[in-house]
Amino acid sequence: MAIQILSPQLANQIAAGEVVERPASVVKELVENSLDAGATRIDIDIERGGEKLIRIRDNGCGISKDELILALARHATSKIATLDDLEAIVSMGFRGEALASISSVSRLTLTSKPVQQSEAWQSYAEGRDMAVTVKPAAHPNGTTVEVLDLFYNTPARRKFMRTEKTEFGHIDEIVRRIALSRPDVAINLNHNGKLVKQYRAAQDDTQQERRLAAVCGTGFMQGALAIAWDHGDLGIKGWIVSPSAGSVSDIQYCYVNGRMMRDRLINHAIRQAYEGHLDENQQPAYVLYLTVDPQQVDVNVHPAKHEVRFHQARLVHDFIYQGVRTALLNAHQADELPGIEPVTHEVVNRTAAGDNYFAPSAVPLTIKPEREALSETEHLYSEKPRSSSSEPIGHVNRAKGGFEHTAPTYDRKAGQLYQALMSVPVAEDDKKPLFPTRPPLDGSVISSQSVAENANSYTFGKVLTIYAKNFALIESSLGLILLSLTEANYLLKLAQLSPTGEALKPQPLLIPLKLTLSHDEIAIFQRNKEQLTLFGIEATISHGKVTIHAVSLPLRTQNLSQLFANLLAFLSSKEHLSHQDIAQWLAKTVSQEKMQESWSLAQAVQLLADVERLCPQQVKKPSPTLLQLINLQPVVATLTNE
Repeated sequence: MAIQILSPQLANQIAAGEVVERPASVVKELVENSLDAGATRIDIDIERGGEKLIRIRDNGCGISKDELILALARHATSKIATLDDLEAIVSMGFRGEALASISSVSRLTLTSKPVQQSEAWQSYAEGRDMAVTVKPAAHPNGTTVEVLDLFYNTPARRKFMRTEKTEFGHIDEIVRRIALSRPDVAINLNHNGKLVKQYRAAQDDTQQERRLAAVCGTGFMQGALAIAWDHGDLGIKGWIVSPSAGSVSDIQYCYVNGRMMRDRLINHAIRQAYEGHLDENQQPAYVLYLTVDPQQVDVNVHPAKHEVRFHQARLVHDFIYQGVRTALLNAHQADELPGIEPVTHEVVNRTAAGDNYFAPSAVPLTIKPEREALSETEHLYSEKPRSSSSEPIGHVNRAKGGFEHTAPTYDRKAGQLYQALMSVPVAEDDKKPLFPTRPPLDGSVISSQSVAENANSYTFGKVLTIYAKNFALIESSLGLILLSLTEANYLLKLAQLSPTGEALKPQPLLIPLKLTLSHDEIAIFQRNKEQLTLFGIEATISHGKVTIHAVSLPLRTQNLSQLFANLLAFLSSKEHLSHQDIAQWLAKTVSQEKMQESWSLAQAVQLLADVERLCPQQVKKPSPTLLQLINLQPVVATLTNE
């Protein structure tokens, strides 16, 4: 895809952040660009901890002459072009900010030559004015980015840099993480003219383990257990360290679709899997690679892209938990009971993170050797009753560093040991769930128009399934309830868009939106400007145009041009409108985008959790348009012939 300037609507959807925090962040952004360009070799040259020089050279696809100037422009990228691309990101970078931000605080030279181009060209930019000059150059196929005198024009930023040794230590750690994420790429790191680290490209498992040892140390490899766990679009592989191998400090690397990650949900799942295996002074050590359908994970939630949001968080959490837990249990049994095959009965899909809305009648996962895909008829979370027969799951083979498929036999002693391990007492702090459970609805009387009050909090109950696209069938202690997700979504948006005591917090747009209005529309806007600020809408008028600078968070995903025009039309319909009238109109408009769509189970669970948190009064005393209690007595009477 060619480099192009993102549209204002797309740019405003991107969670932008400060790219240039320190030299290590510059190295990270530039190396990730090299990986996106398909490079198989990357050379990194650092001088004085990155303060004097950062040079990244690769053999990737390169940048054509016509795109060299555009590459240094803000919000210019070849990684995405539409909102659909933003919802399924497979590249490391996608915001189009890195080169522009780096060049604004340094003297940046970009030299590149694509294979199809006969000669190389070089662009140069310096400082905030970012005036780019282009001239011919000599360069092999690929790209070199040279960053000189970082923060030379921002003394306040430069004085916060640490010593040369400290800054290079951060660069070394970033390169280590990237070397683990892409073992197929050769990476050389030089500091002050000396080769410090050389990570050779790994073409097979043996070479990959050799590279792992070079990054993590021989202590990690001696206690490493290989793990491979797959199901459909979910997969996890890598290495975890057996607790019996002793303490391995600071080796906690996790990647989601190849992206370095420090995610709270993933860490929680791994920590729970290690429950009962670690001493008080021990920490889990691991290098894990999680693969997820790009459409099921949002990487555009953190300015530095260190965290992600999973659309089916509980499913991912339990998937990671069971994969790591099973590997640890099998390894422990092999150590403690030599001669006894590891556990081969089914691994119960334990609710590791509160109520598992995805698995009311879960069946066990099965490990397939060599990442073998499960058949289409097998499901991670099925509505079929659990079979009493045993499923083979596989065991750790330390000699081969992987999993072997075991025969479908059951060993009673191993099974008893497994049950004992699962019931090992753990510290209360370590048992705190990532998604705390909430007490169900409680009360002695319920009608279709009211739900009795719980002493401390309110909750609808457990979502069983989606009915007729827009309704959730819920199980509570008071019976079955059918809830309108469309109405619940409207009530949530109304709560989010209603100013209660103070104005909604405005969220600045990356690119202010300019609209041309008529004289009547400008008059309407001026009359209601103060009232609109209560809803987080900040705008100014100049030369017959309105410039929108900020909106509240629930409005950021909307088509602001259309929304603002319709809002002015609504404001002109009545002379006096209350805050509640405007909030109701905004909530109705924002919630309309989901009216014609089908709700998934994960979306319904998240929606109801948000309603319970922000609209407890709607749970305490719901309206008849929100939910109805299903009376099963006539059905029971018919079935029992009463």
